[in-house]
Amino acid sequence: MPYEPPTHSVERSLRRAGAAVVAGVDEVGRGAWAGPVTVCAAVTGLRRPPEGLTDSKLLTPRRRTELSGVLAGWVTAHALGHASAEECDALGMTAALRLAAVRALEGLPVRPDAVILDGSHDYLGGPWKVRTVVKGDQKCVSVAAASVLAKVHRDAAMAELGADLPVYGFADNAGYPSPVHRAALAEHGPSPWHRLSWSYLDALPAWRHLKKVRAPARDQGQLALDI
Repeated sequence: MPYEPPTHSVERSLRRAGAAVVAGVDEVGRGAWAGPVTVCAAVTGLRRPPEGLTDSKLLTPRRRTELSGVLAGWVTAHALGHASAEECDALGMTAALRLAAVRALEGLPVRPDAVILDGSHDYLGGPWKVRTVVKGDQKCVSVAAASVLAKVHRDAAMAELGADLPVYGFADNAGYPSPVHRAALAEHGPSPWHRLSWSYLDALPAWRHLKKVRAPARDQGQLALDI
């Protein structure tokens, strides 16, 4: 299906407002049952993007991988941050996303003056200057680049886990729900890489006792510091 390519419109507006370095940020793994949530921060400048760049979900796996190889050498800088399954359980998804995003942003060689987040919810917050953009991974070049880089990296990492635990089908489903994944959970229960506070365990009577109860919100700030 044809799609409009992303532009530098938002990046340019932030630059006009005084931000010399703008990073696009996108995540992958939010809805998975296993594995980390991964965030990529990408700084792209205002150069013409590689042909076909868009939201990673609109690309075939083969095209994503090809584009990721091009983007790694094309972007001005990029960095990845992760929050593990254990951290997702301990903190909840919003706080885990923030943890992964901060790790990615702090991994950049230069601290961004402004950050473009995909979506309508600012899960990052201060002290970062944030602009949220709905469908930013389709509209903004830097967010689209972050989307592709994050997706390809996390898919590869989940495939590596799947080599050790092929029964869950991680190489194909990347930890997301699928018939193979559901059947494996029912028979074998969760692996060390599964999120144990997620509601899928409610439907697995044999393994429901493993479900973790998340700490109260008031305690999550200290948990984040401890992690």
